[in-house]
Amino acid sequence: MAETPFRDLAEVCEKVASTPKKLKKISLLAAFLKRLDEDEISPAVDFLLGKGSMDVGYVTVRTAEEGRQRALDEGPLSIMMVNKIFREMAHARGKSSRKKRENLLQGLLGRCEALERKYIMRSLLGEMRIGVSEGILLEAVAEASGMEASLLRKKLMFFPDLGYLARVVLSEGRPGLSKISLQLYTPLKPMLAEMAHDITELSALGGYALEYKYDGARIQIHRGEGIKIFSRRLKEVTESLPEIVELAAKIRAPEYIVEGEVVAVDKRGKPMPFQDLMRRFGRRHGVGEMKEKLSLKLYLFDVLYLNDAVLVDEPYSKRWSILEKIAPGDILAKRIVPKDLGEAERFMEEALAEGHEGIMAKALDSPYLPGKRGKKWLKVKKSETLDVVIVGAEWGHGRRRGWLSNYHLAVRDTSKGGYAMVGKTFKGLTDEEFEEITKELLELKLSETRGTVFVKPKLVVEVAFDEIQKSPRYPYGYALRFARIKRIRRDRRAEDADTLERLSRLFKMQIRSRQET
Repeated sequence: MAETPFRDLAEVCEKVASTPKKLKKISLLAAFLKRLDEDEISPAVDFLLGKGSMDVGYVTVRTAEEGRQRALDEGPLSIMMVNKIFREMAHARGKSSRKKRENLLQGLLGRCEALERKYIMRSLLGEMRIGVSEGILLEAVAEASGMEASLLRKKLMFFPDLGYLARVVLSEGRPGLSKISLQLYTPLKPMLAEMAHDITELSALGGYALEYKYDGARIQIHRGEGIKIFSRRLKEVTESLPEIVELAAKIRAPEYIVEGEVVAVDKRGKPMPFQDLMRRFGRRHGVGEMKEKLSLKLYLFDVLYLNDAVLVDEPYSKRWSILEKIAPGDILAKRIVPKDLGEAERFMEEALAEGHEGIMAKALDSPYLPGKRGKKWLKVKKSETLDVVIVGAEWGHGRRRGWLSNYHLAVRDTSKGGYAMVGKTFKGLTDEEFEEITKELLELKLSETRGTVFVKPKLVVEVAFDEIQKSPRYPYGYALRFARIKRIRRDRRAEDADTLERLSRLFKMQIRSRQET
């Protein structure tokens, strides 16, 4: 079978982008996926989801675009050819990696027609803007395969690779679903918690336990033939955490998947700021030296798999009981099952006094739902915060001259796609962080006008604020009053940021709270 031209994929992107109708998007995508060869399905799905983004900055893409030369007599590009070049760019390492990526991209763009070039550049910059979410594409795979979307959605929870899932179900049909299950060394998307605005909300959980909410980095540890550690973003970080590997080896089981939090601590064992932890997390070089300077502690709070048994459908109370039996007590999260709200409040006060963020409340009967944010898990923190994405920044004046500051803050708009700007801030960062972020944002630059640099939405920061206001200044009608950056969230992706829906809920709760006082 002849390889599918890449132009066909670009044309589908253009058609899907031009229709606002969800069902029409699904129909177009399903028809396209059905006619692909087995090997083309996964690369096409990844491209449609914008997974071609590989930290290639605007400068690199623009330089390659300007330096491209039209290739002669090489024939049309295919989906597999583009995928091969993308993989070569992703695997480029070392001091000359940027130049190598640039050369590969120049060669690729030289073979493109205008429409192909448009979507290749969008993909590399993580800016597809065709209105295709993972949910829409999953429904397209369901339509193309004749299977129930709910069934595929559940499979995707345990094996979070839609490209692989699409390839299996479209090439093998229903029998292929047995291949898609929880597997060691394939990290699960973490279960997420809703924010509780008051500790009295915990009563809605029924029976529940409380755990300290640590200001650290969430990890998932897999053990089979060896131990591997994955970050919240599902990236392997084993090399940077040798002491956590040593602690994980003390868990009394030959095979397991457990979840926990890694926290940086000082010489007294007190928690250090999240930013200090990020100096260690994911580091590949100088780990031994940093290990001497910065100590880490492990706090486990869940077990998802044990010796061939998948535990995600078991209630939280049973999972914790199993975890207690296999893990040493000194690496377990601090936890209680409170008798009443008074005891819950005292536990919260203890957590804050010890320097932690707050508490987590988990319903005793809650299953583990990978990648889902449910009301069975609630987090209670001292002050309200939002995880927002920086979409632009202004050149500073005075002491901040030469740095990008006054960051444009945005939340996700899940209904229309894209990001909704809700405020600006330059508060909360050190001079070193201003300098670091300036370099980072210039690598993400999309355009610049009148002293403002607009950037690829990638960098996530956690902001505190005094209140949410209605504001005609921003198109979406909301503004954060006195926003200030609490920390840079390098453990989170732009798609993990808070949503416009949550901002709206917070605003309504804020009004209700005022009316009650």
